[in-house]
Amino acid sequence: MPDRIHLEALELSAHLGVTDEERATPQRLTLHLTLEPQRDFRGLEDRIENTADYFVVSRAMQELAAQRPRHLLETLAEEIAQAVLERFPVRAVEVELRKYILSDAAFVAVKLRRESRTGL
Repeated sequence: MPDRIHLEALELSAHLGVTDEERATPQRLTLHLTLEPQRDFRGLEDRIENTADYFVVSRAMQELAAQRPRHLLETLAEEIAQAVLERFPVRAVEVELRKYILSDAAFVAVKLRRESRTGL
């Protein structure tokens, strides 16, 4: 198994939903994010610049979610994956994004995995 960094249940706020009414107020979402760094942990030399700084990743994802309204949870999940791959030294990312909208379900979630196309 490759080395991974995992962020569990990062709180996001986003204007998200199919209807104007649903997008009118920000909704609470949670993000579960797994990163596969370009270097395995043995090669980090105890230096933050050799890995994906999870504090910076978490703030960037919160800012991304709040940037603009979206209709679909799937759209935001894809944007998160692409932003991680473009901005941080990772070879792959797994995203699970949860929305708490249905009264008779704990949550609705979308999951995806994307890999870097650069081959780094």
